[in-house]
Amino acid sequence: MYLLNLGAWNTIFAVPCAVVDQYLKIASPNQLKVLLWVLRHADHGFEPKEPAQALGLSEDAVEEALLFWQQDANLLTINGVEIKPTADGTQAIPADSPSPAVPAVAAPVLEPPAKARPASILTRPQKPDNAFVAKRMAESEEIAYLMQDAQRILGRLLSNGCSATLLMLHDDFGLPVDVILMLLQYAANAGKTSTRYIEKVGMDWAEEEIFTHQKAEEKLRKIAENAKAWRVVEQTLGIAHRSPTAKEETLAAAWVNDWGFSPALLREAYERCVDTKGQLSLSYMNGILSRWHEQGITTLQQAQEEKLRKAAARKQESAAKSTYDIDEFERSGAFDHFNGE
Repeated sequence: MYLLNLGAWNTIFAVPCAVVDQYLKIASPNQLKVLLWVLRHADHGFEPKEPAQALGLSEDAVEEALLFWQQDANLLTINGVEIKPTADGTQAIPADSPSPAVPAVAAPVLEPPAKARPASILTRPQKPDNAFVAKRMAESEEIAYLMQDAQRILGRLLSNGCSATLLMLHDDFGLPVDVILMLLQYAANAGKTSTRYIEKVGMDWAEEEIFTHQKAEEKLRKIAENAKAWRVVEQTLGIAHRSPTAKEETLAAAWVNDWGFSPALLREAYERCVDTKGQLSLSYMNGILSRWHEQGITTLQQAQEEKLRKAAARKQESAAKSTYDIDEFERSGAFDHFNGE
């Protein structure tokens, strides 16, 4: 009996020709890695953390890659948690080709959409395809201006996926053009201009009903104030520079912005925390600062005086307890059998 031993070729999976013909040169290494992993594991479902762990990537990077193959390459369709090939993946538009030509137009008078999408958004609508984006740009000077100015702010031609995301934020989630442009400027200043990040922030803003220029300005002001508050806490406590967690950002904003504590008071609370707990605990620090806020303590001197009062009260309580115990012991008759002889 003869047996053909193909070795590693005994287990193979298919890769669309379009990947090699159109995207091998322009797709990033991460995007190719994710696609190959998905094709290899086409027989079972997965969460983003699974390929992330296997490939040594972040879950955000995995989702960004999937978005590329869905929106930019048009090789996959994602419906909820189900991923399928497109009906005709070979006709996908190269990801490095720009969105439909963006005409140079003057800034139009921007008006809020007639009907804003309600809050508590649960699902993302299907993004518009490239043809629909082109149609909306042709019929709306405002949408054409959005795409044109977005390219200027981001400093690049918009991919099909990015232009579709911007149109979705406007048409489906109700964000006005000026609000979207403010969002893009914020993302560019933060150095976070991926399509996925823009989409996430845009959906969060819609959830918070940021549908006017004024509300967007208030949101950006609060973001800046919170970032400044975290820097104060970071520097005062000697924390290595990094982005804060949501809890850390909330606590820092309360301590610095809402309660107005100075670095000196923050340091005092930190030292008491370490003296008691042996390490930094933001929750324990928050307990100290919350008490000071309730008691109206606003200076380092007041905090130190409070500490002395508490120490004196404990000492007095301890002395009173000791005297009480001796008196009780004497009244008990325990000394009666000692007559001094």
